Amino acid sequence: MIFHTFVISAFEESPYLESCVRSLIGQTVSSPILCTTSTPNAYIAAIMGKYGIPVIVREAKSDIQADWNFALSQADSQFVTIAHQDDMYERHYVEELRDAFDRWPDMTLFMSDAVTIRHGCLKRLSLKELVKKCLRLPLRFRSLSDREWIKLGALKLGNPVMCPSCAYRKNYLPDPIFHSELRYALDWDCMVDLAKWPGRFICVEKPLLFYRVHGGATTSAWIKDQRREREERYMFSRFWPRPVVDALMFFYKKAYGEYES
Repeated sequence: MIFHTFVISAFEESPYLESCVRSLIGQTVSSPILCTTSTPNAYIAAIMGKYGIPVIVREAKSDIQADWNFALSQADSQFVTIAHQDDMYERHYVEELRDAFDRWPDMTLFMSDAVTIRHGCLKRLSLKELVKKCLRLPLRFRSLSDREWIKLGALKLGNPVMCPSCAYRKNYLPDPIFHSELRYALDWDCMVDLAKWPGRFICVEKPLLFYRVHGGATTSAWIKDQRREREERYMFSRFWPRPVVDALMFFYKKAYGEYES
């Protein structure tokens, strides 16, 4: 079986799509690349055609969860990374994934740190990113990172997982992997569920992802309609009583300004 596949989940006409593609092609260890979309158009077809990447169309209304599950279903490999079209991947990403699996063969989820790109420039480490690093500290104990309490311990004070950095071992995880009623926090909700499944979470604290923040991102729209706040409050309420949730949300909402244009 193929070890790993990148599946680009393309939507409409992202000006960053080709940069994403080039970062996948430039890996030190190559992986097959596919593209899935529920918004087929000439722009996506032209870029994928330029690099010889197959485009598989999901014939249904666009929906993040359904689009991600469709992307996962198209790859015939042990691990699958859903490559977000606005982001780029450091050239050693697949190499690091392979090294982690060689050392921890019960690994079901791989993730990494990320560097944020805003207005075309790399940002220095922000307080938000420092907090995420701290929240991931339980996963530093790799000999224990197959334990449910360790995996959940990294998720109780927020979602420190950079979702685009994740590689899922699809045949060892639930099908479908994403099955949340949430929209914005569906990846956090999913991580909590996956933490309860057998298998090890491995986090490489190296910036293997270049994560782009911009005003056109879906996250920005969900801040404005308060969906993000409602869903994050719900996620905290799964672990903590109301007074603690209120305190956590007070500090968490301060990070929303990062998506303002």
